[in-house]
Amino acid sequence: EVQLVESGGGLVQPGGSLRLSCVASGFTFSSWSMNWVRQAPGKGLEWVSRISPSGSPTTYADSVKGRFTITRDNAKNTVYLQMNSLKPEDTAVYYCALPGDDASRGQGTQVTVSS
Repeated sequence: EVQLVESGGGLVQPGGSLRLSCVASGFTFSSWSMNWVRQAPGKGLEWVSRISPSGSPTTYADSVKGRFTITRDNAKNTVYLQMNSLKPEDTAVYYCALPGDDASRGQGTQVTVSS
């Protein structure tokens, strides 16, 4: 059974940084690309970033390009999202998920960007 557990969210001021983590189990992590997606209050799921099984290439939504960095550690079955220069519009619940399977996402981690 696929299990994804996100952590690292919190309250941060605009311009601040956070690093999210997602620990995976129940599948061969190193064989799969991984996505980060987010859901802002009252809105649908938004794709944020993707990383290939080897760690490269990576792709980003235009809204986060240049500010967010996705990485992975296949030895730890973990994918990360480093978020810098955070903006209030980045406020959302952040999830990791298997590409094409948003239902695989975990419980998510709340990120709130506010002064």
